[in-house]
Amino acid sequence: SGRYYYGSTTNLARRLEQHQRGHTATTRRDAPWELAGTAGFDTLAEARAQERQFKRWKNPARVMAWLERHPAW
Repeated sequence: SGRYYYGSTTNLARRLEQHQRGHTATTRRDAPWELAGTAGFDTLAEARAQERQFKRWKNPARVMAWLERHPAW
């Protein structure tokens, strides 16, 4: 669909599976989802703060550029 979803979790595999089976109303209509990028954080609070920043940017290209500069662990 060309849409991006930004989220944070302590269990990426579980969360992606939930989205694939329509567990979340906001992502149900665009399944199947493809993982475009990940980043690691020391705490869930840090991850959620970055998620909020991504959503404020409203620009998937900017988010993808950020993810390229900050690879997952």
